Amino acid sequence: MSRQFTIRVPATSANIGPGFDVVGLSLSLYLTLTVTVPLSPPPSTYQPPRLTYTGEGADEVPLDPYKNLTTRVALYLLRCHDIPSFPSHLHIHTANEIPFGRGLGSSGAAVIAGVLLGNTLARLNLPTERLLDFALMVERHPDNVTAALVGGFVGSYLKELDDEATQAASVPLAEVLPEYPPDAGEDWGRNPPVPPRGIGHFVRFGWEESIKAVAIIPRFELSTAKAREVLPEVYSRKDLASATSVFNLQRLAVLTTALARSPPDPDLIYEAMKDRVHQPYRKTLIPGLPEVTNNITPATHPGLLGICLSGAGPTILALATGGFEAIAEDARKIFREKGVEIDWKVLEVVGGSAVIEQAS
Repeated sequence: MSRQFTIRVPATSANIGPGFDVVGLSLSLYLTLTVTVPLSPPPSTYQPPRLTYTGEGADEVPLDPYKNLTTRVALYLLRCHDIPSFPSHLHIHTANEIPFGRGLGSSGAAVIAGVLLGNTLARLNLPTERLLDFALMVERHPDNVTAALVGGFVGSYLKELDDEATQAASVPLAEVLPEYPPDAGEDWGRNPPVPPRGIGHFVRFGWEESIKAVAIIPRFELSTAKAREVLPEVYSRKDLASATSVFNLQRLAVLTTALARSPPDPDLIYEAMKDRVHQPYRKTLIPGLPEVTNNITPATHPGLLGICLSGAGPTILALATGGFEAIAEDARKIFREKGVEIDWKVLEVVGGSAVIEQAS
């Protein structure tokens, strides 16, 4: 006899033009875990989880439960609730549709899957807000993990905490998710830092259902760390006063309302999806980015609403109500001139929270 459940977490796209580290979308590509828990495991020596994996990243993901991101997050949550280990003889199969290192939230999905896994294994029934606290102890930017957890078009921020909570929320990641050395004993890493309450807060914006997302996915990876390295450590006073900050704030204020209106206004949305905080600095990492975002417009491609870098890239996200193939194939031509091949997908913006399905 066994207990079985499925966890399904969507891909995400962050920033959406001017909303750097603030807004995110959940998209219809999924990380799916099928979990089997023996109700009466064999009365033998404890066996750690057995992991199997198919789909995107299958040749990259570690299958050691103490090195795999999802299971490390789950174990972190369990140990914060005085549960020292996984159930014996646990089997977790992962089927993944989200490409790695493309700006579609693969690591955020893995973190949320881990939080949900730990919560479901222990039947903790933690509220969404508390699950987000645990996710933010691992993934310190709220945009992707919030969209993956709650779904839809979401804005989020990190709350200013008191001194004690700030110290708890800023512990080194290595203390939250320790890498288990080969000689680690049973008691190693069993007292992780418990997250303070209320680290992150969010709101769902409206979304016009006719708007789809065309993900234009170059065939190379770009790590978030590398993409952040090219950003200025300090923005100049001139940037903060006008050219950068106000430009983005004006457009973000318009965008969060414009994407909920029916019918959507392409002239309004195209301009509102422009950015000066991160995209200009990342163009050197993504050959073809300026040409695609400048030359594919509502005037040249009917149905297009706006176009931007997805997260840290290299994926480009085009929001549109039609003309999907023309948008993607013309982007392919531009990228090909730069020696880059692409794949593309038309995705839905999915509402609702990450799904857990129980089975007997």
